Amino acid sequence: MLGRRDERQLAVSIDEGRGPVVVLVHGIASSPVTFQNLVPLLSPNHRVIAIDLLGFGRSPAPADAEYTIAEHVDAIARAIDRLHLRAPFTLVGHSLGTILGARYAATHPRRVRHLVMVSPPLYVDPAQLGDPLLRARVSVYLQLYKFVRENQAFTLRNARLVERMLPIPKAMDIDVETWVPFVKSLEHCIESQTTVTDLVNTPAPVDILVGALDEFHVPGSLDGLARLSNVTTRVVPGNDHLIRESMARQVAAAIDPT
Repeated sequence: MLGRRDERQLAVSIDEGRGPVVVLVHGIASSPVTFQNLVPLLSPNHRVIAIDLLGFGRSPAPADAEYTIAEHVDAIARAIDRLHLRAPFTLVGHSLGTILGARYAATHPRRVRHLVMVSPPLYVDPAQLGDPLLRARVSVYLQLYKFVRENQAFTLRNARLVERMLPIPKAMDIDVETWVPFVKSLEHCIESQTTVTDLVNTPAPVDILVGALDEFHVPGSLDGLARLSNVTTRVVPGNDHLIRESMARQVAAAIDPT
């Protein structure tokens, strides 16, 4: 019988190239296919590693998992430890992966030399927001996510329709098998995130990139983070939530600015 640690051993779907290490962490209801436009830009000069999150891709979905930030990050940390990386690395997160990446960078400061956050779904508790317009916008998103979680048939039906229109196959993969990891990660990570606090406690330089057309981005949500001395934010014209070719080029440039 497998022990608890084995039941939470994450899959490493990509490990290619040589050079400084870049670790990729995908988003909710997805897998490392998210990075198909980015990997070819990095692998000629980097060792590129992509980890499947708990409950998604080829990683296990333990029956007792609650898919909290702590659980996800603990699984990521153990996966990284098994790789025996000798030097600090660049950590790139997409969507949910940005929330988990921020926590990992804050709690493992000696491991991360650079954090890159792509399309972060940043939502602060509305009660903590002084700007009434921003508070209203965030509240709408959180209400929508609660509706999505509580209406499985509606969500699965519409997810199938959206998936067919995406330029990256399986970039969103919500079905009966991934339903529990999806809804619990949504509730316990995205809706209950601590990203702002984690970034305040992250010593590494941070680049945040968001598409101008990102349907999950709340205008104004980056304003406070942009004032942190180690954080650089940029908006990528013409890009939505996915890592399309234009976003991939911007991410690669953030990793290798020269």
